[in-house]
Amino acid sequence: MKFSGPLESQRLSLLLEMAISREAQMWKAHVPKIQPNQDVAISPRQRDEVIQWLAKLKYQFHLYPETLALAISLLDRFLAAVKAHPKYLNCIAISCFFLAAKTIEEDERIPVLKVLARDSFCGCSPAEIRRMEKIILDKLNWDLHMATPLDFLHIFHAVAVSSRPQLLALLPTPSPSQHVAALTKQLLHCMACFQLLQFKGSMLALAIVSLELEKLLPDWLALIIELLQKAQMDSSQLIHCRELVAHHLSTLQPSLLPNSVYVYSPLQQTLVTCNRGAFHRQPSSVPGPGFSQDNGRPEAPVTATATLCPRPPAPAGRRQAGQRVPLSPSAAGVCHVAAGATMGPGSPWPQQGEKGPYLVRLN
Repeated sequence: MKFSGPLESQRLSLLLEMAISREAQMWKAHVPKIQPNQDVAISPRQRDEVIQWLAKLKYQFHLYPETLALAISLLDRFLAAVKAHPKYLNCIAISCFFLAAKTIEEDERIPVLKVLARDSFCGCSPAEIRRMEKIILDKLNWDLHMATPLDFLHIFHAVAVSSRPQLLALLPTPSPSQHVAALTKQLLHCMACFQLLQFKGSMLALAIVSLELEKLLPDWLALIIELLQKAQMDSSQLIHCRELVAHHLSTLQPSLLPNSVYVYSPLQQTLVTCNRGAFHRQPSSVPGPGFSQDNGRPEAPVTATATLCPRPPAPAGRRQAGQRVPLSPSAAGVCHVAAGATMGPGSPWPQQGEKGPYLVRLN
């Protein structure tokens, strides 16, 4: 039920107060330390990489962002309470992910445990995941309902829109929900950075909201001060958090660059950007055998020309729609695109038995 005016403001203030109280009970500062012996304790890099892996699983199984946010929060809570060996990290992470899915998702959207264990390539059996679930629940006192950074992001955004109605006309997206979705992507990106673990989830969410409001509202500082007072936060900590968040978000790149041409490689499930002779591999959201050993991170651009092996060109004459255009080494600098991507025998997509890749336009 949505209220308006003073009632809406009171409801949001109550939600914020309850979330702050819940966070104060649950949150414990925990920043993984760089160990000289990586086999002794989980390193910051290992923690960040396993969260990036969970983010891929979230897209693979089509789950809510709230599920991923809760899984990361549960993982950090558990690692703050237990000194875990790195070899158990995958099992801990996938167990937190499964617990979060059962807490957030509708019953029909919860992955089947056997399928999750198989398709996630976690290296754990369903029985091992169940045992780890029991360990996690015992250490967390069977209390999984916690205020995540994403909860605070929703509250702060709603308070900003409620107290500054003119903000609706200034949003860079057609609707507030789409704006929240864009901020959610930034927040989940920041939650995979161990350097930001020193801040509470509420502080992290407010830092992201304040950086966004600074671009949109002339009086953004007054609104942030109001939110600081309501959340009872330290302004100096917010300034420090904003600086780290701004630096970390500068590394966040769009999944597909605008006005670019891509080569689809079916064997590696990747898109290769063809840009002035340099090919940039864009990994898909689903882990596969074509990824490198570092959890599918994008590889460095390859500036050398590539040799592709498409189907031999059709006989001379008028080219039909959907016909493939072979990419020669001399065309690496300037790319030409085939007709629209359509399915069927005339499709630019590889047919059965073809190796690919081919140069196509993605509509």
